[in-house]
Amino acid sequence: MNKTPDSNLLVFSKYPLAGKVKTRLIPALGAEVAAQLHRRLAESAIDMAQSWTREISRNTTRVTVHYTGAEEKDFCSWLGSDLDYQEQPAGNLGRRMCFAFESAFECGIKHVIGIGTDVPALTPALLRQADKNLKDHDVVLGPAADGGYYLIGMNSFHPELFVGIDWGTGQVYAQTQKICIRFGLRTADLLMLNDVDRPEDLRTLRDDPRFSDIVGKR
Repeated sequence: MNKTPDSNLLVFSKYPLAGKVKTRLIPALGAEVAAQLHRRLAESAIDMAQSWTREISRNTTRVTVHYTGAEEKDFCSWLGSDLDYQEQPAGNLGRRMCFAFESAFECGIKHVIGIGTDVPALTPALLRQADKNLKDHDVVLGPAADGGYYLIGMNSFHPELFVGIDWGTGQVYAQTQKICIRFGLRTADLLMLNDVDRPEDLRTLRDDPRFSDIVGKR
């Protein structure tokens, strides 16, 4: 019988369909190039996640892709069949994240960490730090420069963290911190990083060899 891993990294990803992803970048890049960038960002995030699992051991951690925009077989063809996949339910981001975290904890996971695919500066070292922090903190957050967060981790299920949040705004991190304070949750913060959502964010990718061929001089 396979042992339940101690940690589960949840990666939330959309399928890279032109016009359906990175829509705020379309005025700067066009729909096709924005989808190409989304594809490359997601592939980079999965590579980073798998590097983390290799460092720790596949017996103690796993990566689950919570997908939307296509069928599981499409994601397997794109990102590989050696990952776990779970379809995102309908609803806003809070409902989808709540479902993912609840599903992981119901499997007996001790530490659950969720990330998106639009923060290219996220590293295995930061994931290790998040996992380590969850040994003596209830919640770990990776604040994003735009006021959101690029990572959230828990050592037990706290559905209240996904309720009453103005998703997609610059208030997400602050509102989440207020909920943690209200419920007496011990929190730890990671390094603040930039995500890639708006045309002005593209400058952070121009000198990154993983993305420079896509963003060019834009």
